[in-house]
Amino acid sequence: MDAEQRARRVFLACWALACALKLVVAARLPLFVDEAFYWQEGRHLAVAYSDLPGMTAWLAWLGTTLGGEHVLALRMPFLLIGALLPWWVARIGGRWFGVVHGWQAGTLAVLLPLLGTLGILALPDVPLALATVLCLHAVARLLHQVTPLGALELAFGLALGALSHYRFAGTVLVAVAVIAWLPQGRRLLRDPRVLLAGLVGALAWLPLLWWNLEHGEAGLRFQLLDRHPWSLHAGGLAFVPVQVLLVTPLLALALLQAAWVTGWKQRPARPQWRFLGLFGAFVLAGLFVLGFFADSERVSFHWPVPAYLALLPATAMVLHGWSRPWRKAAWTLAALGLLVAMGGYLAVSVPALRQASAGSKHYPRNFAGWEPLATAVREELAAMPPGTRLLAEDFKVGAELGFALGDPRIAVLDHPLNHAHGRAPQLRLWGLQADAAAADVPTLLVLAPGDLPFKHWLQRYHDLCARLGPLPAPRRTVMVDHGAQRFVLVELPPAAAPSASAPQASEASGQQDPAPPACVAPALAYVDSPAPAARVAPTFEVRGWAFKEGVGLSRVEVTIDGVVVAEADYGSAFDVGGHFPGSLDPNQPQVGFQARVELPASQAGRHWLGLRLHGGDGSVELWPEQAIEVEPADR
Repeated sequence: MDAEQRARRVFLACWALACALKLVVAARLPLFVDEAFYWQEGRHLAVAYSDLPGMTAWLAWLGTTLGGEHVLALRMPFLLIGALLPWWVARIGGRWFGVVHGWQAGTLAVLLPLLGTLGILALPDVPLALATVLCLHAVARLLHQVTPLGALELAFGLALGALSHYRFAGTVLVAVAVIAWLPQGRRLLRDPRVLLAGLVGALAWLPLLWWNLEHGEAGLRFQLLDRHPWSLHAGGLAFVPVQVLLVTPLLALALLQAAWVTGWKQRPARPQWRFLGLFGAFVLAGLFVLGFFADSERVSFHWPVPAYLALLPATAMVLHGWSRPWRKAAWTLAALGLLVAMGGYLAVSVPALRQASAGSKHYPRNFAGWEPLATAVREELAAMPPGTRLLAEDFKVGAELGFALGDPRIAVLDHPLNHAHGRAPQLRLWGLQADAAAADVPTLLVLAPGDLPFKHWLQRYHDLCARLGPLPAPRRTVMVDHGAQRFVLVELPPAAAPSASAPQASEASGQQDPAPPACVAPALAYVDSPAPAARVAPTFEVRGWAFKEGVGLSRVEVTIDGVVVAEADYGSAFDVGGHFPGSLDPNQPQVGFQARVELPASQAGRHWLGLRLHGGDGSVELWPEQAIEVEPADR
């Protein structure tokens, strides 16, 4: 078997295996919150949206229209595009770096974690990557010879990118700068066929520009201003280590070497080599600098994919020049990186593994809890009067419930997250940003307090009270993965109906009862001791604080694995004003509690410590659990 056949067979085997793994993962993985919103956009078809151009929503609509309302159908167009990408990389490499290196470049595109997992999620990065690789292939062809087919490919790639993401504009600017730098490129920019292709690409931005003009530049302001601090910060330093880990160290080194060899070292070199090398290098350098001024978390993760698509064809050639042990190590690390990335997605899709991460900073909140929530909502709606309206606290809850219940028009309250993710203008445009106080039918309100940092919960509850009035006792607390994902379901009466807490005239005296509290809201609590993951003896003390706006708490119970094991002594002095100023709990500052828990010696091992909070309004709320390790009695 010659080298070309061997390289082709390795590519086909890796590609087929990766596609099969991606298909399995995509079928099992719960819907990510952004995917749910793209599904919702696909149920409100438009030329553009507040967060993105229309392509991602159109693909989501296409998948569910053809395959039905389930996650695999939603993701199928993205999986197919992801499967195409390695072939295009192989094609570029085979044309300009040799057939063997081309197949090897395609294999690297399969193994590179950021590329190898692309398509598992229905995200705009997938069509954006396809647009990038089409443009790279087209420019390389046009640098060799301008043909109508090459110009057509360029036009299609430019249009696809414009319809996929705002970020494609940066890719185009870098590409044009590199082309203008090359002597062959400057001739290219004067060719009418290439200029016509560029015009087609420019026209593809018109729907997005029109949407922004019609809606106060909401999308542009979000992408360019609102989501980024635009002030110097140290977060940019994370770019290098994050990318090295995501790419795998040796492959990252090979990519940099490829940029150096093709962009600067080899002179004179093929214009295609220099274009690909310089483009990849400038994109990486630009993102590194941008990370010091923009949202570093979003910049440092997946944005460099266009650079890697450009550099992979030359990377295969670079690796060929390495010694055999180092070359094998690079390939092995890349394969292991892909397996780790796939394993991460699989772990998220397995309920037991997801549950095991509860309470840690790595808990996949945006993937978790949606089906149990949907089941609880169905049950509550069935028990409530016909015509009850469903109201979500933020866009995440609204979109995920919408997909699970088949309803793309679930109303959503105004929420900081809606603005932080650029979804607030779109919700208003759809008429889905709601004020429950105006509803003339019963409303089931789904609260997701965990979508905000804990320190902001009280202020959020006060904001809700200002908008909706005192909140009735929750109908249900939905605890997912020991409360790592937690939802509170509240029934709001019709606005026209008198509130149960409204002032009532006393029959005996003719006097009105005292006015209701300004705010009644779900309880807040904290366990100070034991700390999460602490090791405790079978008999141990539990200390903390808990309060409930407006009505206070009457009892606090301690649970182990969901079973009540002790009633706490509630009402000791504990000032929480430093963390939650302005609390309206009538018991303040006597909101501390302590309890003694005694477990049998046979219960040594890992357990989950939680609270049951009994409100003065008759409510019973479950508080998120934390893991503890109970030691054997003889220690």
